[in-house]
Amino acid sequence: MSFTIPIGPYHPSLEEPFKLEVKCQGEIVQDATMHIKFNFRAVEWLAQRRNYSQAIALVERVCGICSNLHTLTFCRAVEQLAGLPVPARAEYIRVIIAELERLTSHALWAGVAAEIIGFQTLFMTCFGVRERIMDTLEIISGNRVHYAMNCVGGVNRELSNPEAVLDAVKWVRQQIEDKIIPVFSTDRTIRARCIGLGVLTKEEAVDWDVVGPMARASGVSVDIRRSAPYAAYNKLEFKVPVETSGDVFSRVVVRLLEMVESCRMIEQAFKQMPPGPIRGPEFVEVPPGETVVRSEAPRGEAFYYVASDGSDIPSRVKIRTPSLVNMPVVRLMVLGANLADVPLINASIDPCYSCTSR
Repeated sequence: MSFTIPIGPYHPSLEEPFKLEVKCQGEIVQDATMHIKFNFRAVEWLAQRRNYSQAIALVERVCGICSNLHTLTFCRAVEQLAGLPVPARAEYIRVIIAELERLTSHALWAGVAAEIIGFQTLFMTCFGVRERIMDTLEIISGNRVHYAMNCVGGVNRELSNPEAVLDAVKWVRQQIEDKIIPVFSTDRTIRARCIGLGVLTKEEAVDWDVVGPMARASGVSVDIRRSAPYAAYNKLEFKVPVETSGDVFSRVVVRLLEMVESCRMIEQAFKQMPPGPIRGPEFVEVPPGETVVRSEAPRGEAFYYVASDGSDIPSRVKIRTPSLVNMPVVRLMVLGANLADVPLINASIDPCYSCTSR
């Protein structure tokens, strides 16, 4: 017996609208179609009607989980247009905030994955780690979600309590290495649910241009922090975790190992960070021109195109988020899978639908 099951566009477990139509033969998935763009938030349209300072606050709200990444990428684009250097200390602060944000995102994803699998204790452990990271970001910026750290030419705030940040990072790293990774990697239920499920081959990952942990879990070693380093990443030593199986388990492993590397990078940044100013001149003139900037978001490459006509308002802002290129491969990964495994396969992408509905 064949039938079609609509998942979404509104669902109790989803905060953002999307729709996945799954065609099944019995309990086995034969095909799937994804529908997105149920909301039009007009972020790009509004950014072209605000000055550069206002646009920073606007792009920070493209996504709540990776808000800092969007302001960082936009500010880097404006800095390139203006030929504006960024103080060395500000570059290190940008790395610290970016990696703390990556930790919050990956901890959130790990908790959601544990919840879908049915492992409540592990879910609470992951979210306990995330709470500590968010508290740390609040110590730095005063906010747990939108940090308002980046400005054109540097950052808005100094790190006033580095000891508290380092203590939190050391605690988080210990929790990941001693509790979260061992459970995810050895628990028989998790391994049974994740190994061999939702496979995306290396060839498929390349053909479909997937990015971030999705690509690295399929054997594609791509990371903007390494291939096109920005901020202070070229001064730090870190590994880019890569797995080759391309299944849900590989995506778990890649993200957890990335969390360890993020902790290492933050610790290095604090040791290497020089004294000095944290921002350049307050008023910046942006000459006519256009530029493209890429950054490594928690989900992969984020792409910003910014054009200037010489006024204080950008003439064009174009944003491409990693979820936009990662989500289409759901169709490949669910083919032949059991219907009950579709939510876990879809979640393994770590999709952000609000990012795609700008």
